[in-house]
Amino acid sequence: MPKKDNPQPWNFLDEYRGKEFEGRWPNVKTMFHISVLRYPDNDCFRAFSPKEIKFTYKEAEKKIKEVSYYLLSQGVQKGDKIAVSGKNSPEWAIAYLGIIYAGCIVVPLDILLKDSEMETLMKFGGVTRLFIDADRIRNIDKDGSVGLIEKLSLEPDDEYKYVLDLDGEEREGYEAKSDEIVAILFTSGTTGTPKGVMLTNENLVADCYLAQGNMNIYSTDVFYAILPIHHAYTMLAVMYESFSVGACTVFGKKLVVSQILKELRDGHVTMFLAVPMLFNKMIAALMNGIRKKGIVLYGIIRFLMLISGAIKKVFGVNVGKKMFGFLLKNLSLENNRICICGGGPLPASTFKMFNQLGIDFVQGYGLTETSPITHLNPTYAYIESSVGKAIPECEVKIVDPDDDGNGTIYIKGPMVMKGYYNNEEATKEVLSDDGWLNTGDVGHEDQNHYLYLTGRAKSVIVTDGGKNVFPEEIEDHFQLYDEIDQICIIGYLINKETKAEGIRAVIYPSANARKAYPSEDVLKARMNEIISEVNKELQSYKKITRLDISAESLPMTSTKKIKRNEVVKLFKD
Repeated sequence: MPKKDNPQPWNFLDEYRGKEFEGRWPNVKTMFHISVLRYPDNDCFRAFSPKEIKFTYKEAEKKIKEVSYYLLSQGVQKGDKIAVSGKNSPEWAIAYLGIIYAGCIVVPLDILLKDSEMETLMKFGGVTRLFIDADRIRNIDKDGSVGLIEKLSLEPDDEYKYVLDLDGEEREGYEAKSDEIVAILFTSGTTGTPKGVMLTNENLVADCYLAQGNMNIYSTDVFYAILPIHHAYTMLAVMYESFSVGACTVFGKKLVVSQILKELRDGHVTMFLAVPMLFNKMIAALMNGIRKKGIVLYGIIRFLMLISGAIKKVFGVNVGKKMFGFLLKNLSLENNRICICGGGPLPASTFKMFNQLGIDFVQGYGLTETSPITHLNPTYAYIESSVGKAIPECEVKIVDPDDDGNGTIYIKGPMVMKGYYNNEEATKEVLSDDGWLNTGDVGHEDQNHYLYLTGRAKSVIVTDGGKNVFPEEIEDHFQLYDEIDQICIIGYLINKETKAEGIRAVIYPSANARKAYPSEDVLKARMNEIISEVNKELQSYKKITRLDISAESLPMTSTKKIKRNEVVKLFKD
């Protein structure tokens, strides 16, 4: 098996330590500036929609500094909190970094939040200014209840200042220390007390570089930001990782497969990060297309894929890229080097098929509170059933393991957050005095520090026999059924005295399934057939015993995770 060619990719920082920064890690501002010094003419930020726009590192930093000069000319101070919310774009990245260059704290907000929800978070976070898309800018803080000093546009606008037109007298903002907060990310929170994850410069910078201990990335790489960039996953695993090595980020604005495929090809993307839903759709569409050309051809392709995968796994030789280049073109992955899946569990079958086709396909694990990366499968030693190997300096312990070794996962390391903003009670619930973070996830770790997830502790279903069942384990079995658009496994009460639960599937069928089975009875019968097929693969106590068909799509987050708690409320008995 091939070995990683550079065990510490951050060693180049030694050349700049004592000149550009002191201590072990630079702050975020200096991290970006070092890449400007190393790769001034490399493409930094790029987008194709609505029109092509591109910045080299030198050009990007010039604009970033101009944004900071403007903010400083308006009187911003150390620690002022400034929000940025919008569709993925170079302007979003420039505003984000401009806020940091000015010595302020950046608060990325989900553009899909309702106006009132966004205002709640800004008011709670003490946000003083906001960068936002032109189509939302007039709706926010109309009544002045948030108390915003100024709103700035991420798109050209007749009334509001456009981020790329900002400038001011040249001056330096506050130089943040490594342990000072640089970003506050809200994990959820439109009701109750919001949870704003406070991340320091060290959290983000250390996590960015340490993750490279499990994966080589290069200045020649092109990353694709298609998932919402306010989210920790895209923000760090795409934007930060990209600019830490002088690579390029291509920003995609719409989760529309046809546009994604075009931007992957036009951008010559080498690093494609997405969620299970998207990868499952891509591989299912490819395999269905082959199957339609005949069962014999399909059989030959699958056989060759098995051989290709075995050679790659055993000998570390990737023959699939050449063998299946004509298929990879259908997915616009002919230029791709690595695909990374995060944000949820992925079926091992999807993982295997991408690798068999010649793509270095891996998955990782983390959460906003860990900046977010804690685990990443090395491309040279991946395990399909694992979410990855712990990155350097990430400590893991499994608390209260059951008979199978599955317990609550705790994380410690430089990537662990400082705490929740203005919420000491919530911080104490998950973060111990000695720095261990309760992730709320359940799983086990092997002797080589590969992590295997079982599910979320909060979503566990307790059966009549006292067995714990994690919905994610069951949902995995349905991910490649193209007749199902969404599935959510929840419990339902079968014994009030013991509070034992049965296992219930809530399914939103695909449009094709609704066309093929126009009668509700026939549609439900087909869904029950699929459940019967899956039940054969499951242990007896995990079998689904109830089905509900949803007439509408299930509520999802902006990163395409089903909101399980809301589904439970919708289908409450």
